[in-house]
Amino acid sequence: MTALRSALFNAAFFAFTAIAGIVCLPLLLVLDRGGVLHMVAWWAGRVLALLRLIAGIRVRVLGAEHLPREGAALIAAKHQSAFDTIVWLSLLPAAAYVLKRELLAIPVYGWWAAAAGMIPVDRSAGASALLGLLRGAQRAAAEGRQIVIFPEGTRVAPGERRRYQPGVVALYERLSLPVIPVATDSGRLWGRRAFRKHAGTITLSVLPPIPPGLSRAEFLHRLESAIETETQRLLDRGSAGRNSSP
Repeated sequence: MTALRSALFNAAFFAFTAIAGIVCLPLLLVLDRGGVLHMVAWWAGRVLALLRLIAGIRVRVLGAEHLPREGAALIAAKHQSAFDTIVWLSLLPAAAYVLKRELLAIPVYGWWAAAAGMIPVDRSAGASALLGLLRGAQRAAAEGRQIVIFPEGTRVAPGERRRYQPGVVALYERLSLPVIPVATDSGRLWGRRAFRKHAGTITLSVLPPIPPGLSRAEFLHRLESAIETETQRLLDRGSAGRNSSP
């Protein structure tokens, strides 16, 4: 049953994304940034609905009171699944993801991402990549956007950890915004590059903001400790619940 539901969801996801992206493409000629973000949020909401109806995956948000309702914000989120690249478009009023520049070269997807004002980073550019990230993030913050960055820079399997990249520290220092840490167990149900989507509930745990003004070392310690400790708690709870199921 899991394989069948996964196949149906994957087919529905790619078909809907392709059709909606192409049919709505002319709107890019007339919509302003706000209009594009509205369309992208609509797409994300429909994908999450398909995920629930077909694959049986629901989403629960803990600590939602820490999420911004408007204005500039910096969100540092654990990244275990492609799910994480979708959900914030639905949860935030004006999300701006930090993403790989090469994603903008993908037809249709890249055009929408560029029009939505996502923040591309050329990871092969060395030090200039960091400068580009800072410039893009400053523009997004000036527009009152909520910047979403994955501190490890890539998807990480549940239970694994990677070194946090310098980009999140640079944004913390340059933007002087509180940083909102987010833990998740998304990879437990929607694995990294995995075909199967397992029914259940993905939890996003939004943790109290880390205030600006801390030293680099203190900020990074608090950020990593908060995200990794809570992520492991979510994974342990999910495993316990699965093992106790009849």
